[in-house]
Amino acid sequence: MVVEFGESTERFWEQFYGQNKGYIEQQYDLYRQNPDAVEASIKEIFDTYGAPEWMNQNHIVQNTSETVNTFTINNVKKLTSALKLVEAIRRFGHLDADIYPVGEYKETGETKAIDPANYGLTESDLKSIPATWLWEKAPSEVENGLDVVNTLKKYYTGTITFEYDHVNNDEERAWLFELIESGKARLELSPDVRKRILERLVHVEGFETFLQKTFVGQKRFSIQGLEVMVPMLDQIVNDAITDKVENIMMGMAHRGRLAVLAHVLGKPYDRIFSEFHSSPNKELIPSEGSRGINYGWTGDVKYHFGAKREVKEGDETTRITLAHNPSHLEFVNPVVEGFTRAAQDDRSQRGNPVRDVNKAFCVVIHGDAAFIGEGVVAETLNLSGLPGYNTGGTVHIIANNLLGYTTDREDGRSTRYASDLAKGFEIPIIRVNADDPISCISAIKIAYEYRKKFNKDFLIDLVGYRRFGHNEMDEPRTTQPKLYQEIDNHPPVTKVFATALEERNIINTNHLQELEESVENELRHIYTSMKENETVETEVLNMPKELLSDLDIYETAIDLESLKDLNEGLLKRPEGFNGFKKTEKILKRREAAFDEGNKADWGTGEALAYASIIKDGIPIRFTGQDSERGTFAHRHAVLNDTITGQKYVPLHGLDEAKASFEIRNSPLSEVAVLGFEYGYSIQSPETLVIWEAQFGDFANVAQIIFDQFIGAARAKWGDKSNLIVLLPHGYEGQGPEHSSARLERYLQMAAENNLIIAYPSSSAQFFHLIRRQAAMGGHDEARPLIVMTPKSSLIRNTRVSSAAEEFTDGKFEPLKNQPNLEINKDSAKRLLIGSGKVMVEIEEVIENSGENYDWLRALRLEQIYPFPKDELEKVLKELPNIEEIVWVQEEPKNMGAWDFVDDYLQELITDGQKLRYIGRPDRSAPATGLPNVHKFEQNLIIQQAIKFSEGGNSSAGN
Repeated sequence: MVVEFGESTERFWEQFYGQNKGYIEQQYDLYRQNPDAVEASIKEIFDTYGAPEWMNQNHIVQNTSETVNTFTINNVKKLTSALKLVEAIRRFGHLDADIYPVGEYKETGETKAIDPANYGLTESDLKSIPATWLWEKAPSEVENGLDVVNTLKKYYTGTITFEYDHVNNDEERAWLFELIESGKARLELSPDVRKRILERLVHVEGFETFLQKTFVGQKRFSIQGLEVMVPMLDQIVNDAITDKVENIMMGMAHRGRLAVLAHVLGKPYDRIFSEFHSSPNKELIPSEGSRGINYGWTGDVKYHFGAKREVKEGDETTRITLAHNPSHLEFVNPVVEGFTRAAQDDRSQRGNPVRDVNKAFCVVIHGDAAFIGEGVVAETLNLSGLPGYNTGGTVHIIANNLLGYTTDREDGRSTRYASDLAKGFEIPIIRVNADDPISCISAIKIAYEYRKKFNKDFLIDLVGYRRFGHNEMDEPRTTQPKLYQEIDNHPPVTKVFATALEERNIINTNHLQELEESVENELRHIYTSMKENETVETEVLNMPKELLSDLDIYETAIDLESLKDLNEGLLKRPEGFNGFKKTEKILKRREAAFDEGNKADWGTGEALAYASIIKDGIPIRFTGQDSERGTFAHRHAVLNDTITGQKYVPLHGLDEAKASFEIRNSPLSEVAVLGFEYGYSIQSPETLVIWEAQFGDFANVAQIIFDQFIGAARAKWGDKSNLIVLLPHGYEGQGPEHSSARLERYLQMAAENNLIIAYPSSSAQFFHLIRRQAAMGGHDEARPLIVMTPKSSLIRNTRVSSAAEEFTDGKFEPLKNQPNLEINKDSAKRLLIGSGKVMVEIEEVIENSGENYDWLRALRLEQIYPFPKDELEKVLKELPNIEEIVWVQEEPKNMGAWDFVDDYLQELITDGQKLRYIGRPDRSAPATGLPNVHKFEQNLIIQQAIKFSEGGNSSAGN
């Protein structure tokens, strides 16, 4: 038996009344004995809907024989066909909806799915059927089947249409069904409200027209064709202010961005004009203290900037934030979701943050081609229902201009609609014609109320067009001549709407022209006044001096008693907790970590870093792929009761904790989750936000987030983040994947002190590094930290363990002496420098060799960027007989840190000294897949590093 959603089945059987019930019962009795004994159309009903609902509920209808005599099979066929037609209108009305202002799809006409003739029905047939047989809650004026069909077509095939059959929740579907079929979905607005909407549209259109005439040929990605987006955003902002929402987080790409900045965010017209002008007024360029538009030391193009606005309503303030966005269109989506989650979370108490989804919500505006085309959209939609990432529902708007640059939609997607991707996430969809402002305002109102009630995403496909090319310098008639011939002849929405208001006698025939002239005069006056006051002086934007400050200013050591107390607290368990014995045995070993003669391994040092940070009142958010346990089973930050399955986080049980600690396993996604965490760190700079890749090379997938946001956002937009990215890195003979975290890629983007890139080789070093990063939060010195972290071969190596005094004294050392190697300043001939695992392996080989290494001085470069040049120069001055500086690494020569450090090292060598490289040769793949080859290569690298003979390669030619 095939059954649709329960509500549809119940709704179907509720259409049968009185005499026809008996006939249906008799036919069902025959059907049960032999399905082929009943007429084909009747069989199809029972195949689809099963037994009549009243029979399932033991409802008995009398006088069956009399019913048969008065109700013919033909009547039943007509009724069932009418029921199918009505259901088809609800499900497929969108196929016939009037949602296209222009283009080959704009002509509407009945599709077969909702054509009565396709069901063998005539108008006479429909008129003969009582309305309530087809529509239980039909309005009183709807008397028969024809009225039902016409009324439902009005609701489902007009300039606003709906898709929600894919939503499985009964309550949500019932809410939408009632809203639509009560006739309340499309608002009835008063004449005054309609006039205000027209005025708003004239301002939007007038602003764009003025820019087009004044700054001929300059890019601006105008909103024209989708002007109604502005009053839609007005509506949602006003609703949020009424509901005392504290934050509205917005993300959008280029299309319409300047209009949204001007009209929704309140960016002054003169500032926008100045950004077009070749010699802007210094006073019109925002200063360093501005929360708005153009602070950074490289800056960005005008249509990438966001802004902030505060709206006060009595004692309440609503903040509207439009995120900065690069040309990678949809990648701002997870960033603004991160903004939103951060604004919802209360992190002031221990345990998980306490979240209030009504404190903030998110509005994301997509392009139609990008929504379906870019994978980050699907990744971000997947976050919407996950406990670590849910933001209580996002309002999505597709700014649908029917084209992707020059690409027609049939070449850009395999689906009918750009919005079809959302169906997989059970997101309701409204499709609406951008030439009908009333329907558009109605759509945004529904979206807001749905999000408010159900805390789920909602999508509006706003179907319009693009008045000009992809940008105003582009000629669209080359690629879409037919479409643009129609667009050229199509009136703007201001004219379309004004004509509709004239027909209702709401405005007179001159009203639109008067409004347009008023807006033109206003903008002309602002522009003229600005030009008269213009000077040629421009403001030079420099890197903030705080980024040049010494990172050594932060104290990160803690006393031994506190260290032991925290360690003891982490080993406590709730009463009755049934821990996994093997795990508890491992963790129990940490108890004596700080006793005399003992050392704290990597997992212990990491746990104590987090414990001490939340003790200091700094909240932590930690997410990643398998981060709760840790890929290499070293962390065990979340324990699972073996009997009940309940989870326990030891860091939640610390009595000393003064802030929240949240750790979540993330979905198998890099782009969306890393963008989300970056956004969280921007919105909540006082929180230490950490993202960990399962293996370091997983971060490759998120390269755009690193390039466009993490690495460059401070310079482009002034955004400060102290996000930590943990990337497991190290060569273990496991093949090209999961060996290298691609350290070279982060070093390539390192400049202007935008990042800290570190490769610590001991638990204490990691402890101090993480605590230093936490202390920077909220300060101008803050910047993201990229950490190469150990994998299984190193994470349990006792050589990375640290004694108590290394935690209680000192700080993170960017340049660290190689342990267990005697320093002989006068006899040293080679200075060996390297980072991470290879230096630990060298330490082990030297210690076991029994040879004399008084000719060797070795240093671990633990912070590769900012490069500790002064510290290294100081060491070199103490080594008068150095003949060569040797850089050693396990990565290929064209990867790893060599190409980055060689410039610094070259500056330090003096006459007679050589700079040499030891490591693998240039390779296209990071590592071999043959364990024996790896072992041979690794041993060769180590032997060359500790044998004072010619080996490796000089830097000549590099």
